Amino acid sequence: MIDRKDALGVVLSCLRDALEQMGVPVPSDVQEDTTIVGQGAVLDSISVVSLIVDIEQRLETEFDVAVTLASEKAMSQRNSPFRTAGVLADHICATDAENSAL
Repeated sequence: MIDRKDALGVVLSCLRDALEQMGVPVPSDVQEDTTIVGQGAVLDSISVVSLIVDIEQRLETEFDVAVTLASEKAMSQRNSPFRTAGVLADHICATDAENSAL
């Protein structure tokens, strides 16, 4: 299972990459509370989809963790698991734990 520190590291690294790909100057303060979805988001909706795919691929490549982050369960939650980098890291850990319990 992946720990939160590693999950957050992947999210932040992929988020910086996504901002660079958009041609947006990468803020020096991309961190756990950076908003990904919702008011004040740093990415547009298409970039969020790319970010999720990139995170899933990097988790599998670097940590041998296979997760589907944009599941029906995730999309139906009242509070988006993609709100901030920290919330997304928590979602990664929870999804990985659920998969490991199966």
